[in-house]
Amino acid sequence: QVQLVESGGGSVQTGGSLRLSCAASGDTSSSYYMLWFRQAPGKEREGVAACYPRGGSTYYADSVKVRFTISKDNAKNTFYLQMNSLRPEDTAMYYCAARAVDGSFFGQSRRLDPSEYRYWGQGTQVTVSS
Repeated sequence: QVQLVESGGGSVQTGGSLRLSCAASGDTSSSYYMLWFRQAPGKEREGVAACYPRGGSTYYADSVKVRFTISKDNAKNTFYLQMNSLRPEDTAMYYCAARAVDGSFFGQSRRLDPSEYRYWGQGTQVTVSS
């Protein structure tokens, strides 16, 4: 079991930047796939960026590719989402999620699907104004 706590959200103007953090605790000796996803009011959950910290693969939604970057600090058990060139359409609650590693998890669509991840954080709000 792992606990996830997001931070770093806030309000910015169009074109601004934010860096979200996800601190993991609990059974951090295990290996996990990690996901950032978001949900705006009245909208479906949308996977934003995913990675496997012990590997080199990363995945991004088309809507955020190039603008957003996922990264990690293995020593601190912390994951980050650097968000640049923010737009009003990026306004949402952002969540960190984790899935225990297994050998049958593959493909971009699955890696970016929040329902594939067992552990979710509480979320952090991002608001981008015009």
